[in-house]
Amino acid sequence: MLGQFNKTSQTQTFHPRQIQLMQLLQLPVMELEQRIKEELESNPTLEETRPEDREQPDVDAQEDREAVGADDRNSDYDDDYFQQYLEDDPGSYQQTAGSDADDYVAPGSYTADETTFFEHLMDQLMSLEFESHQEVLIAKQIVGNLDDDGYLQRTLSAIADDLLINYHLDVRKSEIERVLKIVQTLEPAGLAARDLRECLLLQLDSKIENGEDLDIMVYADLILARTIIRDHFELFTKKHYDKLQHKLEVDEDELKDALKEILRLNPKPASGLSGAAGGRAAQAVVPDFILSTVDGKFRLRLTARNAPDLKINDHYQELLADYRRKQKEAGKLSKAQKQAAGFIRQNIDSATWFIEAIQQRQQTLFSVMHAILRYQDGYFRSGDVEHLRPMILKDIAEMTELDISTISRVANSKYIQTDFGTFALRDFFSEGMTNQEGEEVSTNQIKKVLADIISKEDKRKPLADGKLQKALAEAGYDIARRTVAKYREQLGLPVARLRKEL
Repeated sequence: MLGQFNKTSQTQTFHPRQIQLMQLLQLPVMELEQRIKEELESNPTLEETRPEDREQPDVDAQEDREAVGADDRNSDYDDDYFQQYLEDDPGSYQQTAGSDADDYVAPGSYTADETTFFEHLMDQLMSLEFESHQEVLIAKQIVGNLDDDGYLQRTLSAIADDLLINYHLDVRKSEIERVLKIVQTLEPAGLAARDLRECLLLQLDSKIENGEDLDIMVYADLILARTIIRDHFELFTKKHYDKLQHKLEVDEDELKDALKEILRLNPKPASGLSGAAGGRAAQAVVPDFILSTVDGKFRLRLTARNAPDLKINDHYQELLADYRRKQKEAGKLSKAQKQAAGFIRQNIDSATWFIEAIQQRQQTLFSVMHAILRYQDGYFRSGDVEHLRPMILKDIAEMTELDISTISRVANSKYIQTDFGTFALRDFFSEGMTNQEGEEVSTNQIKKVLADIISKEDKRKPLADGKLQKALAEAGYDIARRTVAKYREQLGLPVARLRKEL
């Protein structure tokens, strides 16, 4: 039987501005800087505060705002909406007037180079002598398909198809292969390889061909290294050194010297250059916080990029005040004037919200970072990972009375510069366990012990995960073998077979 029923339920919805605030909170410094730039470009009423603006406020504009403070409720226009912006002091929106936190780049970090990887290679190509314009187009097509590490992942057949579609060129694979060999002579050596083996061979060939001044022993090591990569690559990758030694008929020292030359090669030849082949700029790692210790007390600051000085443009405030005066004098505004005033106040409203959102972002960042400092006080005073306490998102959420999702957003892609290095905030969060002495220890501490054990092992006979488990148990950390494997992988350490050395 059909019938009608009433059902009550609760749902949580987010206002668009709440969503934008959460997005702002999650942005790292460089992306925040770009987001602010976009807002400044799209909203004419928003501007950055200049030093002279902070030191010498616009007295005339302030007097104009005070002069139009009286209400006139008889108009046909929303006077309260005018009043909301006319009575506000733009100076009150400034973020960090007089802040001593200048723009900051952490020691050892790097800034984006204005010359992209693609432009760098194009400059080299233009210095080469090609037989035809067609070869130049092929070379550009190859360079344009290199990935961030400098490898050519696209097949020659696919490149031939691209040339046919883009330039109406019917090119044979053999011709593309020939031009590819030319591209592979560009710097850095190893570029445009199609796999790791070819990449290493290109670098070895470059060293051998340009090795007129090499010591004869080093030259011999390079020749042996090239033979290993060219003819016995699988044995090399599996670290079957005994078989290599037998096949090559060399002694242990000769093999070891050749392997050292291979280990000096760069498996990602373009990884240290600015930007990818497509022209994307490499991003710098810029800390969000600067932490220093003065007389035993912590001093925490936000970098200037994280705390820009923003304000409402005085010119638009004055325009709005002028419309207000015209409204009082005439009793109403024309349609065009209403539209202009509506446009101005809509943008001021948006700018005001954006400034307040940046302020709230700063307050949240400070609140979360101060809580982390209190929780990890021992670690931040010593820099010793053994003093790093187990800490999860919930711990900081309870201290700050913020939602766990908010803590997660703050910890994501944020960095802090300390007296002993720059660290990602997420590095301070870890699960905990109780050791054999009944003390609660951080998983980061266990990983450090594990890394120490592996660093001290006999590289001729590396420890398998089962033996690593026993070594950790002897050190007081009784964890499962699969947990040992997980921690080892998180440390970026390979299995025992691949850690083997001569």
